[in-house]
Amino acid sequence: MSLTNILTILLLTAGAVFFLAGTIGLLRFPDVYTRLHALTKADNLGLGLLLTGLALQAETWTVMAKLLLIWLLILLASSSVAHLVARAALQRGIKLWKR
Repeated sequence: MSLTNILTILLLTAGAVFFLAGTIGLLRFPDVYTRLHALTKADNLGLGLLLTGLALQAETWTVMAKLLLIWLLILLASSSVAHLVARAALQRGIKLWKR
């Protein structure tokens, strides 16, 4: 097995672990704000790791550029949507979690 394949497997596994961590955060955290934080951070990093692993297997630079563009667009979309959801929660009067 080549070094590229091993690195790809490691990156894909790490990306899947971050997606799992974001999902666990969604299920376990107490309020909408901490849940949004868990999903946005963990999923964006997980997707970055997955796409990096896929880019290592890409045959051309254009495929790598498309993967990078996909990641950048999803970063923009997820942060925008998380901001909108948090703003809507604040406007509805949902309070921050306190111990």
